[in-house]
Amino acid sequence: MTEPRDLLTRMFHAAVRAAQPEHCIPAFLPTPPKGRTIVIGAGKASAAMAQAFERHWPGPLEGVVVTRYGYAVPCQRIEILEAAHPVPDEAGEHAALRLFDQVRGLTADDLVICLISGGGSSLLPVPGPGVTLTDKQAINRALLKSGATISEMNCVRRHLSGIKGGRLAAACAPARVVNLLISDVPGDQPGDIASGPTVADPSTCADALEIAHRYGLDLPAGARRLLESGDGETLKPGDPRLARVETHLIATPQMALEAAAAVARDAGIAPVLLGDRIEGEAREVGKVLAGIALQVRAHGQPIPAPCVLLSGGETTVTVRGQGRGGRNVECLLSTAIALDGADGIHALAGDTDGVDGQEEIAGALIAPDTLARAWATGMTPRAHLDDNDGHGFFERLGDSLITGPTLTNVNDFRAILVL
Repeated sequence: MTEPRDLLTRMFHAAVRAAQPEHCIPAFLPTPPKGRTIVIGAGKASAAMAQAFERHWPGPLEGVVVTRYGYAVPCQRIEILEAAHPVPDEAGEHAALRLFDQVRGLTADDLVICLISGGGSSLLPVPGPGVTLTDKQAINRALLKSGATISEMNCVRRHLSGIKGGRLAAACAPARVVNLLISDVPGDQPGDIASGPTVADPSTCADALEIAHRYGLDLPAGARRLLESGDGETLKPGDPRLARVETHLIATPQMALEAAAAVARDAGIAPVLLGDRIEGEAREVGKVLAGIALQVRAHGQPIPAPCVLLSGGETTVTVRGQGRGGRNVECLLSTAIALDGADGIHALAGDTDGVDGQEEIAGALIAPDTLARAWATGMTPRAHLDDNDGHGFFERLGDSLITGPTLTNVNDFRAILVL
């Protein structure tokens, strides 16, 4: 049988490959318009999406997209800009305003292709009225540490924004807008992908205020006024400015899990898809996944070994320590502690964009000897978990998963191999 580490790594790469824009874009090319074709976009995959669209588009086009620093790829006719993620910067604000410039003065004969993927929220930081970029940076940092779900975070971001929540699509009217989205969010809701700059948003300023209160966010005065006044309201379903907008999900976490499952089957391992939208505190999810793996090992339920338990979604971390994150390695370290060296169980957890937290590390792998090797080096696994230091733990063991920029993003990927 294939060596466990190699099999887990091949499943991860298959999941990433399934979400590559070059594979996904061609099936969703719309009919060319009478007028101009404008390409705009934002996200970790947006440059690769632009490159693929440009390669397959039969007619003239122009445009601009913004991606994370280090994620640019060469394009001939579409300008690629870079900005900061996960905390926005001035380059992102400038890039977002360039997108508005690109769609100014369009007609009903024009076509706007909007290429959106995960990470776009941070890459499009246009502050709403009375809000500054410094305010948005502080709110973003607080949200990232709060333990809020991605849906909750994006609700707050949309209502403090001058571009999200359908506002960019409104600026494109009366042109036709075709959204091509790569989903990185549980449930694949378009409004949560990059906070929905080109789709309607049913949530409200009151919802955003309630979320801020729930997580104890200390909102700057301008941000609080914007929400309390209702002036930060987004475009709602049925808004006539969105009448010519159509949206297509071209890659999703489920597609990535199915690609990984195919690799497992080819290796003679039965895949079990536990879900593509698993959320919750990363360390608690890690315990639950370990419990399922131990049930397989001890009782052959819900399926006998050999099998692999596959799951996706987006866990969260309520940061209390001083470690280096991120959510996938926190989940995996929690899994390792709960497994306690159980024989025959190996696992991988990583972010399909190649960046877990704020480190240029996708994730990590564990084996039955992980805890023993850690103790032999003088590390205490529980102390690293308490300090939110998954990256520090796995890096010292040489078990980090490093891919570099993958140029796509369908969120977390977890595989637990039970032999």
